[in-house]
Amino acid sequence: MNHGTLYLVGTPIGNLGDITVRATDVLRKVSRIYAEDTRRTLALLSYLKIEGPRLLALHAHSNERALETAIRILEEGQDVALVTDAGMPAISDPGADLVDRAHTAKIRVSVVPGPSAVSSAVALSGLVEGPFTFLGFLPRKGQKRRQLFEFLRELRHPTVFFEAPTRLQETLADLSEALGPRRIAICRELTKMHEEVLRTTLEEAGAPDFRAEWLGEITVVLEGAADSEPKTDALDIDEQIQQLLAQGLSIKDVANQISKGSRDKGRKSNRRELYARAEVLRAEGLESGAAEEREEAPDEKAHESEADSPESDDF
Repeated sequence: MNHGTLYLVGTPIGNLGDITVRATDVLRKVSRIYAEDTRRTLALLSYLKIEGPRLLALHAHSNERALETAIRILEEGQDVALVTDAGMPAISDPGADLVDRAHTAKIRVSVVPGPSAVSSAVALSGLVEGPFTFLGFLPRKGQKRRQLFEFLRELRHPTVFFEAPTRLQETLADLSEALGPRRIAICRELTKMHEEVLRTTLEEAGAPDFRAEWLGEITVVLEGAADSEPKTDALDIDEQIQQLLAQGLSIKDVANQISKGSRDKGRKSNRRELYARAEVLRAEGLESGAAEEREEAPDEKAHESEADSPESDDF
């Protein structure tokens, strides 16, 4: 028996009129539709006047049996559609587990592309010209959140992420404190009646009185770090090395101390490069000192000879 096909169907992110003709046809013909929230998908099916396909839930709290059942249905030769609440399934979405298992079981997986909050926000922001990083929802607190902010501090290209309206203002304040003045685009209720694209800076958006309340689905586009941030200037490194050498530290201790200081600030330094640079600066310092001694010696002798010269007494 031939296996069925798992269709990944993109659905509207707000405006139901954005559904594609092909997506409608697929949703109408499949035997089963797996959805993150069956209530939202039921509203879409009602809009499309689709009846018949059995609607099943597949969300973050679904158990192992739900995945096994979906694979069994596909192995029996029935076609299945996977949808999410809005946009493309399996992107920051629990449906990725089903896709992975289908590939492992040698079941055909086909995509029916549709609207995406990520690509829509990127296009609307005006902040993205090339590569960008998509983070999904940010960690709410703790070490993972701190580590992510350290990563963003050095990331040169823009970042896109989702955030719940109840947590957005806190996140903007945290980002402002961690990253400083960066441009940002807050995209809210995309494709809906109250669509809003707010271009501002982290400094402004992170202020306590910026907005009392946020509503709706929110996607944020954050500008990448500037080339000079937080990269340490080579001159600063040289000054640090020279100061530590002047204190009598060994080359090894100098490299270790500067490397550790960089890590404490969330930066990365190559210890070997620091060691090599310290060797060069120490050698240059020794040569410079020797040259100064050689220059001073003739002057002292000339001064002594002038003082002892009989002609000097005549002036």
